[in-house]
Amino acid sequence: MEMVMVGIRNIRIPCLPDAHVKLTRFRRSISCSSAAAAAKKRVVVISGPTGAGKTRIALQLAKRLNGEVISADSVQVYQGLDIGSAKPTPTERMEVPHHLIDILHPSGDYSVGQFYEDARQATTDILSGGRVPIVTGGTGLYLRWYIYGKPDVPKASSDITSEVHSELTRLQNIGDWYSAVQLVVESGDPKAQYLAANDWYRLRRSLEIIKACGLPPSAFEVPYDSFKHQRSSSVSNSSLVTQTSANALGDQSHDLDYDFICFFLTNQRVDLYRSIDLRCEDMLLGKPGCDGILGEAKWLLDVGLSPNSNSATRAIGYRQAMEYLERCRERQGQSSAGEFHAFLAEFQRASRNFAKRQLTWFRNENIYHWLDASKPLDKVLDFLTNAYYDQSGTMKVPECLRMRELKSRKEGSALKSYRTINRHFISQQDCSEILDWIRTSL
Repeated sequence: MEMVMVGIRNIRIPCLPDAHVKLTRFRRSISCSSAAAAAKKRVVVISGPTGAGKTRIALQLAKRLNGEVISADSVQVYQGLDIGSAKPTPTERMEVPHHLIDILHPSGDYSVGQFYEDARQATTDILSGGRVPIVTGGTGLYLRWYIYGKPDVPKASSDITSEVHSELTRLQNIGDWYSAVQLVVESGDPKAQYLAANDWYRLRRSLEIIKACGLPPSAFEVPYDSFKHQRSSSVSNSSLVTQTSANALGDQSHDLDYDFICFFLTNQRVDLYRSIDLRCEDMLLGKPGCDGILGEAKWLLDVGLSPNSNSATRAIGYRQAMEYLERCRERQGQSSAGEFHAFLAEFQRASRNFAKRQLTWFRNENIYHWLDASKPLDKVLDFLTNAYYDQSGTMKVPECLRMRELKSRKEGSALKSYRTINRHFISQQDCSEILDWIRTSL
């Protein structure tokens, strides 16, 4: 189906002429003088694991700063996937302008490169209007490219795109993922074998790049890697997750084209996991065909999509719900309460594991200040507001808001013994309304 990309303009930067030279040049040439640094426009980035409350914080901060929100969520870009991606409500989106939400039908794929172009254009537009860009989301790669830049990978010609489409679509239509991967590996990209199953978009893009310049995508260095290699060995692990300097990257911030102030909101793991489990339950409440994630998953199946077949249907929650409904359809809409509870447990487990991966990812992102999301909302907002206006270069996270690493034996033991405690779906009878809906709707 046709992609809806209203108001988005593409940004194109030519690649290096010699593709065999190691690509370390950034997309942007930035002055390192203090005067230029002071003149940089400030951009707020708010991230955190799923269920940490990023959306609420970003919305309230935007009201305080006369800001607009740019979503950095790989699922919120899709139309119709509202509950499972925890999109801001229509009312909230009327109160504060939001960007990169509902721009694409779920049958399409959305790449990190597309996000970079769209988010950077939205940033330019927001700043041009005299407002503050507030980028929020938990998709780590999106935010990394947004902050540091994207590699200068060559754009394939229309002939190459057509050729690759012809080669891979034939294999996709018969579901032969293995042969498609082997084709790309043999063409020159051994890392293609590590792609997520059925990630046809990235497989196509890899083959396009190889055919365009003879090199695999991994030959093109991402600007972030240069920052990573430049880090001072003096940056050591501390009992505090957050850095207390004004900029956790120090002098490297001069190479960035905006003055990014980045925050990572989270809770202690046990509390976070408890919140995630309850959130999964909440997504199944309401009228199943209208208000819950099961209704949205049924719609994905009805429009001809299969679970784990593209970006939208690989998303946590939607994949599990689609697979559960497919099993129900095979039995003419029949499901036991035990099968529903097994689906719910799988949904919760996948969500917790995703949060764990997010925490691991962002521990390696030194530009973020880690904040305790369990603290009172007003205190967090007061700090974020003051941080935006602070021009001293010595911003410090207050002791009361710092997020500390999990250290005590008691906390570690609680995490190891963690068990889900449902609030809504406890007994067999609690899911009867959902089972009735499945029986009459599938």
